[in-house]
Amino acid sequence: MKRHFTATGFVVDGRRTLLHWHQRLQQWMPPGGHIEADEDPVQAVLREIREETGFTTEVIPLIGLMSFDDPKQLPAPYTILVEDIPGPDEPHQHIDLIYFCRPVDGTLGDPVPDPTLRWVDESELRSNVTLDVTGCGLSVAVPEDVRQLSLIAIETVRRTMPHP
Repeated sequence: MKRHFTATGFVVDGRRTLLHWHQRLQQWMPPGGHIEADEDPVQAVLREIREETGFTTEVIPLIGLMSFDDPKQLPAPYTILVEDIPGPDEPHQHIDLIYFCRPVDGTLGDPVPDPTLRWVDESELRSNVTLDVTGCGLSVAVPEDVRQLSLIAIETVRRTMPHP
């Protein structure tokens, strides 16, 4: 089976995270996509978030980097998922590096006027409500992996933010 390397970023702003409706897969998911040639995973996740949402974000380092400068180090992902991706061409798998991200310039406003983007708050995730898909007449639950990772991302960002 073919495998593609991808990077996904849970963008957290306060007690909410940004999800988008993936038309082909018919599910709510965080921004992300394929790692391009000559691109590292952090560059890929930040590019994908910017392309899909218009937001400039940074990866939250989850563990400290080593005390040497060479070779260069990248922040580690929170986890790596192996996801089965159905057609339309050939079914394949994504080796998906999962990062938690936050805005570079403080809190974010509402997403770009894109009906496929939606801020989902912690209470909605905890109660596992279905989310309306704009213009489709659908209401769909967030997949369990996305729901759990969203909650962990919100908690992680809360722990790493300075307290006033």
